[in-house]
Parts: sequence; structure tokens; C-alpha cells
Amino acid sequence: MPNLIIAVGSTRKPKLNAVSSALESFATLLSPAAPCEIVGLEVESGVSHTPTSRQELMRGARLRAEALLALNQREHRDWNFFVGLEGGLDVVHEPAISRAANDAEVPLVRVFLESWAYVTDGQSGYFGRSPAVEIPEALADQVLDLGVELSVAIDKFAGAVGIRDNQGAWGVLSSNLISRQEAFRLALVAAFAPFYNRKMYQQAQAMAQGGSL
Repeated sequence: MPNLIIAVGSTRKPKLNAVSSALESFATLLSPAAPCEIVGLEVESGVSHTPTSRQELMRGARLRAEALLALNQREHRDWNFFVGLEGGLDVVHEPAISRAANDAEVPLVRVFLESWAYVTDGQSGYFGRSPAVEIPEALADQVLDLGVELSVAIDKFAGAVGIRDNQGAWGVLSSNLISRQEAFRLALVAAFAPFYNRKMYQQAQAMAQGGSL
């Protein structure tokens, strides 16, 4: 039986390693009869170098996967799954709590680092997301106000070079308790769930259509 081929819209080591690590968790559920093979290709995300909203992160991940799907259809590559991964920021406006009756309520802006995955088999597609970690205000200002790419800003912030291809901003912010690879791994485990746990998702859909939920 031919290998199950998973195309990934990146050639960066943390992203490809994240796919490989995620597959270790569910490969036997996803493809019991054939080994999984990973193919990495650089494709355009269609979004800014550092996405600054959840919507942009989701769009970037999806467009990467769809670019692979289009390539597969043009060139008849026989790939089975198409994976897009996107990391960046999500800006959340948190309502402030007034300390006194006459104080004006000013929304607080909190900025989170998130990693997103989108997986499709060409018929259905699903998103998955990592946990989120709040980033320092000074770092957020560099990206949001000055337009500095996150990978450049985090190198400057940490006093190192090439952090994106190693532990990533995740590692810097979490004191290496969570790496960039691990954040993407969790997003991938979540995004692939409707495929490797297909029976449960199909049962839920059937129950919903039957009015049992």
C-alpha cells in the first residue's frame, strides 16, 4: 500500500519537526495500514510577515494549505493531506474595570502569541490552535507600531540571532518550557482530530442532523 503523504507549506525545520512529532501521536489512527510521509514546500501565505489578528492567522494557515492543494491538482502529485501553519499575534481588547465611580473605563490591549494549523484532505478542512502566551508590551510595540517582523524583534529582545529557526519566540517567552515546535505540534494534533477521530465526528454530525443534540 502506498505511503500516506502529508504536504506541508513550509521547509522550516521547526514546522516540519512539529508535523513529524504530531504524527507520532496519531499516525496509527490516521493511517493504520500505511506509513506516513512528510513533504515540505515553501508556499505563499497571502498575509503579512507577522499576522496581527486571529483572522489573519487563520487565513494565512488556510491559504498555505490551499496553495499546496492547487499544486497537487495541477501536477498530480497524489498527496493525501495539505497542511498550512501560521504563527503570529492576536490583539485582544479587554474591558477595563473602573476603580472609582467617576473613572473612565479604558479598554486594556493585550497581545498574545499564537500558532495556528489548517489541515485539509481536499474535501474537508479544519483548524487547530496552540495555547496563547502574552507578550511584553515593548515587544508588541515593535511589531504593531513600528512594523518590525516578529522574528527580528524577538532576536533583538533576546540578544540572539536566528531564534525563529530554533526555540522561537515561544521558547524565549516561556524560558524554553514551550518551544515553537511544540506550539505547532499542539495546533496540529487539534487540526487533525476530525481525521484521526473521524468516527466520533461523524457520530456527532449524525446526532445533530437527527435532532439528538
